[in-house]
Amino acid sequence: MEQLLEILQEIKGGVDFTTEEGLIDNEILDSFDIISIVGELEDAFDIEITPVDIVPENFNSARALWEMVQRLREE
Repeated sequence: MEQLLEILQEIKGGVDFTTEEGLIDNEILDSFDIISIVGELEDAFDIEITPVDIVPENFNSARALWEMVQRLREE
């Protein structure tokens, strides 16, 4: 999770990713941020994030992102 938080801070500094629950709903992340996050997560965790995974539920919080990463690592 720490590595995920570091990636998020590098892409979008100044956001409290530990508590924010509406990264998409509150328009904190834009489409460019999401594409950057996808690429970084795929490289860092050796996973493949498909278009099916790129939904608001998976990107609204760091916790949701971490759950997606864990699920994809198990597949």
